[in-house]
Amino acid sequence: MKILIIGAGALGGYFGARLAHAGQDVTFLLRPRRAQHIAAHGLVVESPAFGNLTIPAPQVVSRESLAAAPTHYDAILVGCKAYDLDDTMDAFASAVGPTTMIVPLLNGMVHLDRLASRFAPDNVLGGFCLISAALDDAGRVQHLNDTHQLVFGERDGRMSERVLALQACFDDAVCDAIASPRILSQMWEKWVQIATAAGMTCLMRASIGTIVSSGGSAFANALFDECAAVAADAGAALSAESAARIRAVICNPDSAVTASMMKDLERGARVEADHLIGALIRARDAARGSATQRDGGGALALLDLVLLHLQSYERRFLQ
Repeated sequence: MKILIIGAGALGGYFGARLAHAGQDVTFLLRPRRAQHIAAHGLVVESPAFGNLTIPAPQVVSRESLAAAPTHYDAILVGCKAYDLDDTMDAFASAVGPTTMIVPLLNGMVHLDRLASRFAPDNVLGGFCLISAALDDAGRVQHLNDTHQLVFGERDGRMSERVLALQACFDDAVCDAIASPRILSQMWEKWVQIATAAGMTCLMRASIGTIVSSGGSAFANALFDECAAVAADAGAALSAESAARIRAVICNPDSAVTASMMKDLERGARVEADHLIGALIRARDAARGSATQRDGGGALALLDLVLLHLQSYERRFLQ
């Protein structure tokens, strides 16, 4: 199976390196600067939990060379930020054939429609990953936790031959790749968890543990309830088990976790405010038949307060 990895940052670099190390036919679509760095130093992954590795000379293609000599790939892993998706689709468009599987690893859900509109619905799988990773100043992928899960599947829940074939590509790779028959429900679960964690840590500018130990459990649970209600209105109600698991994460007084959005915000970078929070609010208002920012008691809904905070940051620092 020919696999194209979009970028070699934290996500693409980690999972692409694991696949390449397992002997799979992997190519990285890179910008010139990253391509030059990897040509000089290799693709380096450092993982205390699962071992370090270096791919000395991975296969690399640029958007220009791909456009000049189009090659259709069997699978494309896309892990860009939502605000970069249009440009990213332009970059890999020449790699998409009639049977290509596009596996998006973005948070949220609305990117699925954007991908299906640009290409074809059958090209687009559901997908997400559970990993904490980042590039360090030397361009190495740093794996920061003990989880490296990649989940994907047909959006209609079929366990198709192509999805099983993609899962088989990971058999010898040091990561957990799972073909799922309920990928959309799982994407909703992750969206709820990420939106809650991002909302609370960005709004309070603190880790989950600091917020909770400062008396913020009720706030965390109330924000979770708002997010979970949107999922339920969309037909993706969380199970009692999933809800309990997420509540345990967001109410852990010992947690040092901060959402990646907060890290972006604190370094003055662009954030996925509209894709992660704005889209959730639009889904809420569409289900209720009206756009309101206030609950029955007249208080501003927490989701709207989070979005207001993030949009104010964008207006102040990024415009």
